[in-house]
Amino acid sequence: VFLSLQLFGTIVWILVASTGVPLPLLQGWVMFVAVTAWLLSIVFLSVFLFGYANRIAVNWNQADFIFHGATFVFYFGAFLLQAATTSLHHLPRKFNSTTQERILSGREYNISIAASV
Repeated sequence: VFLSLQLFGTIVWILVASTGVPLPLLQGWVMFVAVTAWLLSIVFLSVFLFGYANRIAVNWNQADFIFHGATFVFYFGAFLLQAATTSLHHLPRKFNSTTQERILSGREYNISIAASV
């Protein structure tokens, strides 16, 4: 389970980092969630790989449940914000401009969809 979190967290991290950031506040939260969940899952993985789980008197089932529950809530919130950013792709970058430059280009729009999923 932790290895899949590492894989998907890294993919989200890369996809969000590779997009242009038209709305830094929204995508900053997405990056924060992806990086924090990635680092915490590395810590959890290290605890189990190096045998510290046997030395620390913690209910690991409960800790795992809380970790995954919190990660779900934060990733769901990040998904909503990333999807909201993606849905604004048709708006112009500058509202007073006569050019048709959009907030997200076609490539950025596709990357943002992948990051949302």
